[in-house]
Amino acid sequence: MALLTDLQQWQHFDKLHIAWCVFGIVGCLLLYGVLQERIMVEPFGEVEGERFTFSLFLVLCNRLTTMTVAMIGCLVYGEGILPVAPIWNYAAVSVSNVVATFCQYEALKYVSFPVQTLAKCAKMIPVMIWGSVIMQKVYKAKDYIIAVLVTIGCTIFVLTGTVKSKASSHMDIGAASLWGCALMLGYLGFDGFTSTFQDRMFKGFSMTIYNQILYVTMCSSFLSMFGLVSSGQLGPAFAFVARHPIALQYIMALSVAATTGQLFISYTIRCYGALLFATVMTTRQFLSILLSSILFLHPLSGGQWVGTTLVFGALYYKTATHKKEDKSGGKSSGSQQEGKAADPESQPLKAENDTKQ
Repeated sequence: MALLTDLQQWQHFDKLHIAWCVFGIVGCLLLYGVLQERIMVEPFGEVEGERFTFSLFLVLCNRLTTMTVAMIGCLVYGEGILPVAPIWNYAAVSVSNVVATFCQYEALKYVSFPVQTLAKCAKMIPVMIWGSVIMQKVYKAKDYIIAVLVTIGCTIFVLTGTVKSKASSHMDIGAASLWGCALMLGYLGFDGFTSTFQDRMFKGFSMTIYNQILYVTMCSSFLSMFGLVSSGQLGPAFAFVARHPIALQYIMALSVAATTGQLFISYTIRCYGALLFATVMTTRQFLSILLSSILFLHPLSGGQWVGTTLVFGALYYKTATHKKEDKSGGKSSGSQQEGKAADPESQPLKAENDTKQ
């Protein structure tokens, strides 16, 4: 209770409070992006130069961390820990989420981090498709135009500069690009399904945020463990981190950064709504590309900067027009968010996707 009182008092300092929320999201997710690229792309060991290739192990560590936080959240806030929906609902979200995350990490073996990050912006299209199919949602012409502009920007980026990852130096550039793009298409498709099906679960069942996170991440942990054991990768993954302890430190830091970022995201959406969150996430993605280009030496061509500007310009325009619509409609983005179920993203696995529908 004392913690809740302190948070309520802190909210009175509105500008400082917003800055704290923004810094929390951007800081955690920038760190997450840097660690993701460091683990999947850069070699470990001064002599051997081994690369980490166990994407499912990364997913497992991430989900176990989030599951632990969700369990603590259920206990602290007195929420029920029994499932309120059939297990297959949680499992369906879990399967799509694990596959999407696996594709995201695996893609870094073939395409650069800026390509991967920019491709995520194109998730509007699969989210809109799944929303129409599963939720029978109807989108405005403006939404389709913005989605097309984002797609054009991504296409310009891919066609006008280097897209190959340093981890695929042994592969032909065409083959590496093909595999990387295929994996990102898989990410977009499964990630779009994840967010849409989660939305359906919240509307169909009276469940809390932590309850859904707990069982989705629990299923994801079992699924990741099964994949590692059945593929014979669990032993080699442990052997790798035993040879390179710094890799395990990076993996745990990545998991903590992702989970902490999700908590900041959930809190920010509750306090200020999805519009502020959408703006922050768009800015974070741009900064991630910029930071990756500096730290990991990914120089972007003039055409790639044009594509990047087109993508983020369209996303900022989308956020600005939604803000005007909210004002003219007499509703705040925060109230709209409350109309949904009370997201690492307001459900920690889906809020980023919701804001881009």
